[in-house]
Amino acid sequence: FAFACPKPFAIVRPSLVCGTKTNRRNGVLRAKLGDENDPLLFSAVNAASLRFQETHRPEPLFVDPYAGCFVPPNIQTDLKKHSNHYCLATKFIDDKLLQAVNRMDGHKQVVLLTDGMDTRPYRLKWPTSTIIFDVSPERVFKKAASELEGVGAKIPRGCMFLHIPLECPNIQQSLHAKGFHGNRPSIWAIQGLPLMALSSFKDILFVVSGLTMNGCLFLGELPALLAETECGTKCSRKKWMDKLFMGNGYRVEMISYNDIAASLGKEVTTEEYNILFLAEQLRFSDDQMEAWRREFMRVEEEGDEEGFEEL
Repeated sequence: FAFACPKPFAIVRPSLVCGTKTNRRNGVLRAKLGDENDPLLFSAVNAASLRFQETHRPEPLFVDPYAGCFVPPNIQTDLKKHSNHYCLATKFIDDKLLQAVNRMDGHKQVVLLTDGMDTRPYRLKWPTSTIIFDVSPERVFKKAASELEGVGAKIPRGCMFLHIPLECPNIQQSLHAKGFHGNRPSIWAIQGLPLMALSSFKDILFVVSGLTMNGCLFLGELPALLAETECGTKCSRKKWMDKLFMGNGYRVEMISYNDIAASLGKEVTTEEYNILFLAEQLRFSDDQMEAWRREFMRVEEEGDEEGFEEL
Protein backbone atom coordinates (compact mmCIF):
# COMPACT_ATOMS: atom_id res chain seq x y z
CA PHE A 1 0.00 0.00 0.00
CA ALA A 2 1.96 3.05 -1.20
CA PHE A 3 1.38 6.63 -0.17
CA ALA A 4 2.11 10.11 -1.39
CA CYS A 5 0.65 13.51 -0.67
CA PRO A 6 -2.25 14.57 -2.90
CA LYS A 7 -1.23 17.32 -5.33
CA PRO A 8 -3.43 20.12 -4.00
CA PHE A 9 -1.82 19.74 -0.59
CA ALA A 10 1.84 19.12 -1.32
CA ILE A 11 4.00 17.46 -3.92
CA VAL A 12 6.16 14.79 -2.36
CA ARG A 13 8.81 12.66 -4.01
CA PRO A 14 7.90 8.96 -3.90
CA SER A 15 11.30 8.23 -2.36
CA LEU A 16 10.09 9.81 0.86
CA VAL A 17 7.25 7.33 1.16
CA CYS A 18 7.54 3.83 2.54
CA GLY A 19 6.12 0.92 0.56
CA THR A 20 3.69 -1.46 2.24
CA LYS A 21 1.96 -4.79 1.88
CA THR A 22 -1.70 -5.44 1.19
CA ASN A 23 -4.07 -8.37 1.38
CA ARG A 24 -7.34 -7.62 -0.38
CA ARG A 25 -9.04 -10.90 0.46
CA ASN A 26 -8.81 -10.30 4.18
CA GLY A 27 -9.53 -6.60 3.92
CA VAL A 28 -6.01 -5.66 5.01
CA LEU A 29 -4.78 -2.12 4.43
CA ARG A 30 -1.33 -1.61 5.89
CA ALA A 31 0.91 1.44 5.96
CA LYS A 32 4.24 2.31 7.53
CA LEU A 33 5.11 5.92 8.19
CA GLY A 34 8.64 7.22 8.12
CA ASP A 35 10.12 8.56 11.36
CA GLU A 36 11.67 11.65 9.75
CA ASN A 37 10.49 14.25 7.25
CA ASP A 38 6.93 12.98 7.52
CA PRO A 39 5.26 13.93 4.21
CA LEU A 40 1.86 12.88 5.53
CA LEU A 41 2.01 15.44 8.33
CA PHE A 42 3.22 18.09 5.89
CA SER A 43 0.33 17.34 3.54
CA ALA A 44 -2.27 17.43 6.32
CA VAL A 45 -1.02 20.82 7.53
CA ASN A 46 -1.18 22.21 3.99
CA ALA A 47 -4.79 21.05 3.66
CA ALA A 48 -5.63 22.63 7.02
CA SER A 49 -4.07 25.89 5.82
CA LEU A 50 -6.42 25.91 2.82
CA ARG A 51 -9.41 25.48 5.14
CA PHE A 52 -8.06 28.21 7.42
CA GLN A 53 -7.69 30.62 4.52
CA GLU A 54 -11.16 29.80 3.17
CA THR A 55 -12.66 30.40 6.62
CA HIS A 56 -11.24 33.93 6.66
CA ARG A 57 -12.45 34.97 3.21
CA PRO A 58 -15.26 37.57 3.07
CA GLU A 59 -17.84 34.99 1.88
CA PRO A 60 -16.42 31.58 2.80
CA LEU A 61 -17.69 28.31 1.35
CA PHE A 62 -17.54 26.87 4.87
CA VAL A 63 -16.19 27.77 8.29
CA ASP A 64 -13.58 25.61 9.99
CA PRO A 65 -12.98 27.18 13.41
CA TYR A 66 -10.32 24.58 14.26
CA ALA A 67 -8.06 24.61 11.21
CA GLY A 68 -6.05 27.45 12.69
CA CYS A 69 -4.67 25.28 15.49
CA PHE A 70 -2.79 23.19 12.89
CA VAL A 71 -1.15 25.96 10.85
CA PRO A 72 1.83 28.22 11.58
CA PRO A 73 0.93 31.44 13.44
CA ASN A 74 2.38 33.62 10.66
CA ILE A 75 0.28 32.16 7.85
CA GLN A 76 -1.02 34.76 5.41
CA THR A 77 -4.69 34.81 4.41
CA ASP A 78 -5.27 34.46 0.67
CA LEU A 79 -8.23 36.61 -0.36
CA LYS A 80 -8.02 35.98 -4.11
CA LYS A 81 -11.30 35.85 -5.96
CA HIS A 82 -11.11 32.31 -7.31
CA SER A 83 -12.03 29.33 -5.13
CA ASN A 84 -9.63 26.46 -4.58
CA HIS A 85 -10.63 23.01 -5.86
CA TYR A 86 -9.95 21.45 -2.46
CA CYS A 87 -12.26 23.91 -0.73
CA LEU A 88 -15.02 23.38 -3.29
CA ALA A 89 -14.71 19.63 -2.75
CA THR A 90 -14.78 20.14 1.03
CA LYS A 91 -18.04 22.08 0.74
CA PHE A 92 -19.56 19.42 -1.54
CA ILE A 93 -18.55 16.56 0.77
CA ASP A 94 -19.77 18.42 3.87
CA ASP A 95 -23.21 18.96 2.36
CA LYS A 96 -23.60 15.40 1.04
CA LEU A 97 -22.53 13.87 4.35
CA LEU A 98 -25.08 15.83 6.35
CA GLN A 99 -27.85 15.25 3.81
CA ALA A 100 -27.28 11.49 3.87
CA VAL A 101 -26.90 11.20 7.65
CA ASN A 102 -30.06 13.19 8.33
CA ARG A 103 -32.01 10.71 6.19
CA MET A 104 -30.84 7.72 8.25
CA ASP A 105 -32.91 6.20 11.04
CA GLY A 106 -31.46 4.91 14.31
CA HIS A 107 -27.70 4.76 14.64
CA LYS A 108 -26.00 6.67 11.84
CA GLN A 109 -22.59 5.46 10.67
CA VAL A 110 -20.10 7.79 9.01
CA VAL A 111 -16.65 6.63 7.91
CA LEU A 112 -14.08 9.30 6.99
CA LEU A 113 -10.89 8.29 5.16
CA THR A 114 -8.66 11.26 5.90
CA ASP A 115 -5.22 12.74 6.35
CA GLY A 116 -5.61 12.74 10.15
CA MET A 117 -6.46 16.45 10.49
CA ASP A 118 -10.04 16.31 9.27
CA THR A 119 -12.15 18.50 11.58
CA ARG A 120 -15.54 17.35 10.27
CA PRO A 121 -16.30 15.33 13.44
CA TYR A 122 -16.08 18.59 15.41
CA ARG A 123 -17.30 21.33 13.09
CA LEU A 124 -20.32 19.74 11.35
CA LYS A 125 -23.76 19.64 12.98
CA TRP A 126 -24.17 15.88 13.24
CA PRO A 127 -27.58 14.62 14.38
CA THR A 128 -27.87 12.67 17.61
CA SER A 129 -26.79 9.00 17.47
CA THR A 130 -24.17 9.58 14.79
CA ILE A 131 -21.10 7.36 15.08
CA ILE A 132 -18.10 8.77 13.21
CA PHE A 133 -15.13 6.57 12.34
CA ASP A 134 -11.93 8.27 11.19
CA VAL A 135 -9.45 6.11 9.28
CA SER A 136 -6.15 7.98 9.02
CA PRO A 137 -2.39 7.85 9.77
CA GLU A 138 -2.05 7.41 13.53
CA ARG A 139 0.83 9.83 14.07
CA VAL A 140 -0.94 12.67 12.29
CA PHE A 141 -4.22 11.93 14.06
CA LYS A 142 -2.59 11.92 17.50
CA LYS A 143 -0.95 15.27 16.86
CA ALA A 144 -4.23 16.70 15.58
CA ALA A 145 -6.18 15.32 18.56
CA SER A 146 -3.75 16.98 20.96
CA GLU A 147 -4.09 20.33 19.22
CA LEU A 148 -7.88 20.07 19.09
CA GLU A 149 -8.07 19.24 22.77
CA GLY A 150 -5.96 22.30 23.47
CA VAL A 151 -8.51 24.59 21.82
CA GLY A 152 -11.49 22.90 23.45
CA ALA A 153 -12.94 21.18 20.38
CA LYS A 154 -15.87 18.89 21.24
CA ILE A 155 -17.87 16.27 19.41
CA PRO A 156 -21.61 17.16 19.19
CA ARG A 157 -23.67 15.89 22.13
CA GLY A 158 -25.13 12.44 21.62
CA CYS A 159 -22.52 11.48 19.01
CA MET A 160 -19.47 9.22 19.14
CA PHE A 161 -16.07 9.60 17.47
CA LEU A 162 -13.70 6.65 17.00
CA HIS A 163 -10.30 6.48 15.32
CA ILE A 164 -9.02 3.55 13.28
CA PRO A 165 -5.24 3.77 12.65
CA LEU A 166 -4.43 3.35 8.99
CA GLU A 167 -1.47 1.22 10.08
CA CYS A 168 -3.57 -1.45 11.81
CA PRO A 169 -3.29 -4.95 10.28
CA ASN A 170 -6.93 -5.24 9.22
CA ILE A 171 -9.12 -2.16 8.68
CA GLN A 172 -12.31 -4.17 8.21
CA GLN A 173 -11.76 -6.15 11.40
CA SER A 174 -10.85 -3.01 13.34
CA LEU A 175 -14.02 -1.25 12.23
CA HIS A 176 -16.11 -4.20 13.35
CA ALA A 177 -14.26 -4.29 16.68
CA LYS A 178 -15.10 -0.60 17.20
CA GLY A 179 -18.78 -1.26 16.58
CA PHE A 180 -19.27 -0.77 12.85
CA HIS A 181 -22.12 -2.86 11.41
CA GLY A 182 -22.22 -3.74 7.74
CA ASN A 183 -25.92 -4.54 8.00
CA ARG A 184 -26.75 -0.94 8.91
CA PRO A 185 -26.70 2.13 6.64
CA SER A 186 -23.45 4.05 6.39
CA ILE A 187 -21.88 6.81 4.34
CA TRP A 188 -18.21 6.93 3.43
CA ALA A 189 -16.06 9.87 2.37
CA ILE A 190 -12.44 10.03 1.25
CA GLN A 191 -10.47 13.29 1.20
CA GLY A 192 -6.83 13.71 2.01
CA LEU A 193 -6.04 10.04 2.52
CA PRO A 194 -2.58 9.83 0.92
CA LEU A 195 -2.56 7.63 -2.15
CA MET A 196 0.16 7.19 -4.72
CA ALA A 197 -0.64 3.91 -6.46
CA LEU A 198 -3.90 2.92 -8.11
CA SER A 199 -3.62 -0.45 -6.39
CA SER A 200 -3.92 1.37 -3.05
CA PHE A 201 -7.30 2.79 -3.94
CA LYS A 202 -8.46 -0.52 -5.42
CA ASP A 203 -7.73 -2.13 -2.05
CA ILE A 204 -9.74 0.57 -0.28
CA LEU A 205 -12.63 0.28 -2.71
CA PHE A 206 -12.69 -3.48 -2.28
CA VAL A 207 -12.97 -3.17 1.50
CA VAL A 208 -15.52 -0.34 1.42
CA SER A 209 -17.63 -2.32 -1.05
CA GLY A 210 -17.83 -5.27 1.33
CA LEU A 211 -18.93 -3.05 4.22
CA THR A 212 -21.60 -0.93 2.53
CA MET A 213 -25.25 -1.88 2.15
CA ASN A 214 -27.27 -1.45 -1.00
CA GLY A 215 -28.04 2.26 -1.43
CA CYS A 216 -25.12 3.51 0.70
CA LEU A 217 -22.96 6.32 -0.64
CA PHE A 218 -19.19 6.63 -1.09
CA LEU A 219 -17.90 10.02 -2.16
CA GLY A 220 -14.82 12.18 -2.17
CA GLU A 221 -11.67 13.02 -4.05
CA LEU A 222 -9.13 10.87 -5.84
CA PRO A 223 -5.73 12.14 -7.02
CA ALA A 224 -5.95 12.54 -10.79
CA LEU A 225 -2.54 10.88 -11.10
CA LEU A 226 -4.23 7.55 -10.35
CA ALA A 227 -6.05 7.77 -13.67
CA GLU A 228 -3.26 9.34 -15.71
CA THR A 229 -1.51 6.05 -16.31
CA GLU A 230 -4.65 4.39 -17.69
CA CYS A 231 -6.52 7.13 -19.53
CA GLY A 232 -5.63 10.37 -21.20
CA THR A 233 -8.81 12.17 -22.20
CA LYS A 234 -11.73 13.21 -20.03
CA CYS A 235 -14.01 10.82 -21.90
CA SER A 236 -11.75 7.83 -21.27
CA ARG A 237 -11.38 8.89 -17.62
CA LYS A 238 -15.16 8.62 -17.25
CA LYS A 239 -15.11 5.10 -18.74
CA TRP A 240 -12.23 4.19 -16.47
CA MET A 241 -14.13 5.39 -13.39
CA ASP A 242 -17.25 3.48 -14.44
CA LYS A 243 -15.29 0.26 -14.86
CA LEU A 244 -13.37 0.69 -11.61
CA PHE A 245 -16.43 1.35 -9.47
CA MET A 246 -18.89 -0.95 -11.20
CA GLY A 247 -16.46 -3.81 -10.61
CA ASN A 248 -17.10 -3.24 -6.91
CA GLY A 249 -20.84 -2.79 -7.18
CA TYR A 250 -21.02 1.00 -7.39
CA ARG A 251 -22.72 3.31 -9.82
CA VAL A 252 -20.44 6.34 -9.95
CA GLU A 253 -20.82 9.92 -11.10
CA MET A 254 -17.94 12.31 -11.68
CA ILE A 255 -18.69 15.71 -10.18
CA SER A 256 -17.59 18.88 -11.96
CA TYR A 257 -15.75 21.43 -9.82
CA ASN A 258 -16.93 24.12 -12.24
CA ASP A 259 -20.56 23.12 -11.70
CA ILE A 260 -20.14 23.28 -7.93
CA ALA A 261 -18.51 26.69 -8.18
CA ALA A 262 -21.26 27.98 -10.48
CA SER A 263 -24.00 26.72 -8.13
CA LEU A 264 -22.35 28.66 -5.30
CA GLY A 265 -21.75 31.79 -7.33
CA LYS A 266 -17.99 31.28 -7.28
CA GLU A 267 -15.21 31.07 -9.81
CA VAL A 268 -12.73 28.22 -9.73
CA THR A 269 -9.02 28.08 -10.39
CA THR A 270 -8.21 26.58 -13.79
CA GLU A 271 -6.06 23.62 -12.77
CA GLU A 272 -7.71 20.43 -11.50
CA TYR A 273 -5.60 18.10 -9.35
CA ASN A 274 -8.23 15.63 -8.22
CA ILE A 275 -11.26 13.69 -9.38
CA LEU A 276 -14.39 14.41 -7.38
CA PHE A 277 -16.95 11.61 -7.34
CA LEU A 278 -20.21 10.38 -5.85
CA ALA A 279 -20.97 6.64 -5.91
CA GLU A 280 -23.96 4.55 -4.80
CA GLN A 281 -23.65 0.91 -3.78
CA LEU A 282 -25.88 -1.43 -5.80
CA ARG A 283 -24.87 -4.66 -4.07
CA PHE A 284 -25.52 -6.02 -0.60
CA SER A 285 -22.83 -5.87 2.07
CA ASP A 286 -20.90 -8.92 3.27
CA ASP A 287 -22.71 -8.71 6.62
CA GLN A 288 -26.08 -8.68 4.90
CA MET A 289 -25.16 -11.69 2.80
CA GLU A 290 -23.90 -13.55 5.87
CA ALA A 291 -27.10 -12.79 7.81
CA TRP A 292 -29.21 -14.07 4.95
CA ARG A 293 -27.04 -17.18 4.64
CA ARG A 294 -27.56 -17.96 8.32
CA GLU A 295 -31.29 -17.38 8.04
CA PHE A 296 -31.45 -19.64 5.01
CA MET A 297 -29.54 -22.37 6.88
CA ARG A 298 -31.85 -21.98 9.88
CA VAL A 299 -34.96 -22.35 7.73
CA GLU A 300 -33.45 -25.37 6.00
CA GLU A 301 -32.63 -27.03 9.33
CA GLU A 302 -36.10 -26.34 10.72
CA GLY A 303 -37.59 -27.77 7.55
CA ASP A 304 -35.52 -30.93 7.93
CA GLU A 305 -36.60 -31.36 11.56
CA GLU A 306 -40.29 -30.91 10.72
CA GLY A 307 -40.02 -33.43 7.91
CA PHE A 308 -38.39 -35.98 10.27
CA GLU A 309 -41.22 -35.60 12.81
CA GLU A 310 -43.84 -36.21 10.12
CA LEU A 311 -42.12 -39.46 9.17
